[in-house]
Amino acid sequence: MGIKMKTTILCLMSVSLLTPAGCAAEQTDVPSPPAAANNLAVSPARTQPPVSGHESPPEPPFTLAQCIEIALQNNPDIVGGGFDVSAAKAEKNVAAGQRWPQIGLEGYYRHNTDDQRLIQPRYNGEPGVFSDDILGGNIVLRMPIFTSGRIENQIRAADLLSQSETRRLARTRQQLVFNVSQVFYNILAQRHIVESLDFSKKVLEEHHKRVNDLIAVQRAAKVDLLRTEVRLADIEQRLVAEDNIMSILRRVLVNFLGTSSPQSKIDIIGDLELTAVNANLSESLGLAMSQRADYLAIQKRVQAQGKNLSVAKAGHWPIVSAEASYGVRSADNPSSHPAGTNNIEDVGFIGISAAWPIFEGGTIEARIRREYSKLSSLRQQLRKLELQINLDVETAVLNITASQKRVQATEKSIEQAKESLRIEREKYDLGKGSITDVLDAQSALLDAQTTYYHALSDYNSAVAQWYLAIGDAK
Repeated sequence: MGIKMKTTILCLMSVSLLTPAGCAAEQTDVPSPPAAANNLAVSPARTQPPVSGHESPPEPPFTLAQCIEIALQNNPDIVGGGFDVSAAKAEKNVAAGQRWPQIGLEGYYRHNTDDQRLIQPRYNGEPGVFSDDILGGNIVLRMPIFTSGRIENQIRAADLLSQSETRRLARTRQQLVFNVSQVFYNILAQRHIVESLDFSKKVLEEHHKRVNDLIAVQRAAKVDLLRTEVRLADIEQRLVAEDNIMSILRRVLVNFLGTSSPQSKIDIIGDLELTAVNANLSESLGLAMSQRADYLAIQKRVQAQGKNLSVAKAGHWPIVSAEASYGVRSADNPSSHPAGTNNIEDVGFIGISAAWPIFEGGTIEARIRREYSKLSSLRQQLRKLELQINLDVETAVLNITASQKRVQATEKSIEQAKESLRIEREKYDLGKGSITDVLDAQSALLDAQTTYYHALSDYNSAVAQWYLAIGDAK
């Protein structure tokens, strides 16, 4: 091979290492996906998922903010979602790598049935080396020049899918915040219910003692004592049931926090408040459509699938590539070795190749139909999510309104029930009332307190549900 030819091949390979290949008539820079959407930004550190997931939480009691922070650091869904984001970004890098030249080493050994010339003659009558065993090694370069937009669309699709995964992670974080908040509020309400039962138990125990004293002076019947004991037993079994619910709620919270602690003795600190929010239905729907991470994620998936459809359609067009190779060949035990020839020769070439499919058994059209069907399916998923968002937002707004009214109504009933119990106890002490009236008043007070705290917990949960429905990070 001439020195000019060798120099040309080496220069082409060197330049190709410094310049990315063109893939279509027009190339654009691939934008980096945003960190995250909707006030739940994923920092660069969060993009690389946390390695923990088995860390023990700090010492209780925990506030709601601390519980959410622990959950976002340790919950397996968040950790796994971070890896999904990293995988999607790596997939984008894989697609972008197709724009660059592919350089590799190739080696071979061939045993032929007949003797073969080591290299092709370079002029008529040139003597050559012949052998049935030929060895060789080449450094090979291939670089796409024109692909009808295949590579560009693959890069864009991968970039859109990376953005989609980032938004899916943001939605997972929002869902986790809601789950933790809801359980947190339920635990606070359950604590008040248990306290109300404890209070009712103490009141009944005091009343039991007073009935005993009245029986001793023959001012009460023994049946009053039996009725009090029956009601006291009912309160005790309810207290056991509510304590069990409390333990389960704490276990659920530990599960959401993603800690490895086998204990469910987690304690929290906080108050159930009637915090006003401006949950306007029309404004909430507008916010949800503009900032809900799952809605933005599926929009990106629809756009990415449109690029995949373009990739499939590009299968009808040719692929043009630049190729270059340089290496050596060796003849082992040549059968013909004329004087002045070598049994080791260097060989190389540069050139351009084009591949244009003419008949492929309908596979190209099948790929187009497949990608179009996937695109149509994603569009229907997007439409379904729009309907679900409308339902989520309206349900959350209605729940806020209803639970707020329940809180206001039951708050008044507690004071009324307390006063009623006081009056009935005084009447009973004076011998002008019955034990049944006292027990009924005490039961009414307990029911009013239980209903109130349930309503207050439902209101706070409804507010958290509204933030989730509109895609807010609060």
